[in-house]
Amino acid sequence: MSDHPGTSDTPDPLDGFDEIIDAETTRDPDLAVIEAGSRTLRTQGGLSQADVPTRPEDPEVDKALREVEAELATRWGETKLEPSVSRISALMDVLGEPQRSYPSIHITGTNGKTSTARMIEALLGAFELRTGRYTSPHVQSITERISLDGAPVSAERFIETYQDIKPYVEMVDGQQEYRLSFFEVLTGMAYAAFADAPVDVAVVEVGMGGSWDATNVIDGDVAVITPIDLDHTDRLGETPAEIAGEKGGIIKQDATVILAQQPVDAAQVLLKKAVEVDATVAREGLEFGVVARQVAVGGQLVTLRGLGGEYPELYLPLHGAHQAHNAAVALAAVEAFFGVGAQRAESLDIDTVRKAFAAVSSPGRLEVVRRSPTVVLDAAHNPAGARVTAEAVQEAFDFSRLIGVVGASGDKNVRGLLEAFEPIFAEIVVTQNSTPRAMDADELAAIAVEVFGEERVQVEPRLPDALEAAITLAEEEGEFAGGGVLVTGSVITVGEARLLLGKG
Repeated sequence: MSDHPGTSDTPDPLDGFDEIIDAETTRDPDLAVIEAGSRTLRTQGGLSQADVPTRPEDPEVDKALREVEAELATRWGETKLEPSVSRISALMDVLGEPQRSYPSIHITGTNGKTSTARMIEALLGAFELRTGRYTSPHVQSITERISLDGAPVSAERFIETYQDIKPYVEMVDGQQEYRLSFFEVLTGMAYAAFADAPVDVAVVEVGMGGSWDATNVIDGDVAVITPIDLDHTDRLGETPAEIAGEKGGIIKQDATVILAQQPVDAAQVLLKKAVEVDATVAREGLEFGVVARQVAVGGQLVTLRGLGGEYPELYLPLHGAHQAHNAAVALAAVEAFFGVGAQRAESLDIDTVRKAFAAVSSPGRLEVVRRSPTVVLDAAHNPAGARVTAEAVQEAFDFSRLIGVVGASGDKNVRGLLEAFEPIFAEIVVTQNSTPRAMDADELAAIAVEVFGEERVQVEPRLPDALEAAITLAEEEGEFAGGGVLVTGSVITVGEARLLLGKG
């Protein structure tokens, strides 16, 4: 925690920021990516209804929502792509370009997008702006993806929005070589819902990549690029630089780019893109950054250096150095949106910023859903995210023995994910979720045996059995011994486990 300025014997806080700058610019870029990853930590169990909605209580509404979900499921899933914005552009055209009716903050990157989007949303809302937020994937309910005023839209509004745009979707389907995909239709729904609300600003997370992502029919006034690492390499590229080339597609003419810590080759590509379109760049570790952080009860106290000055002693109810970095990125993005550092020199109101950060949450990211033994859910699904999760678990929890439950998707770097967790898992129970994308439990087990050794691996193809087995293993330590369970590997696995454990 930084000292308060104002007395003659108190160090100038800017001196500390200079040290941070030096550290940020000389540290290993891969370590920087790990530290600024995607996992969100909440040590309190449970989330509010606004965070993760349950099924509608009204049977008729629930039936109507299931019908919408079934219709959407007939379309290409989120992993089947034809890299083009032609279909979504055609839909926006027939809808009257709803995405042009409000300013936007556009977010891409490999890890940290959703947590950063939630922080940006909280800050904008605290300054009394009406927000729309579009994120993916969802933990339990499809309605989570489209939020207004900080809460997912109701099932009724989701259904109504779908029915409103359905005739236009079918019109575009008939004109294109391929029908609109699941993600493209949801993107159209979000943009239409934001225009109908109407919102003052939209906070939009890309689905994959950037340049040809369906969300990229907006011209974001602020483009946020969270840390880039290797993921979706079959579609985005095999190096950070190649992936940055795709993600840099969200940087538009005259925009402001908020750049988190990046591998050097990725940063070079992004900076070159910014120059080409005459965008202004703010870089973490130079124009803004984390000055200090101190572990606190239920989270941490952070001092951030923003574009307009220093923001001391902000309480963030999330653990881990990576979340402090995400907070710095979010703060800089909101400052840029308000013109701080460009049109105005003063910082944002500190009390409002404090209020916003203190209210931040992120479902399904190191979320405690049971005690005795403690069961934690986290949606880490790639090696960089898993390394960040492993580090945050050790900082925030005092487990004497941690059992892992892992169900992963077959298109991910599963070996890298398991290797990141190997140092913290005493034993691992491998399983699979209910979707076609899930890696077969026996196939996953074969990789796990190579990483952990046969004696530390148990196979339970059904997730309910895997949870029961892991809890039993954790209980072997005794009631007060501090055993715990971490369920991870996929957002889908986490969502299904959350339901099984009585959350939602």
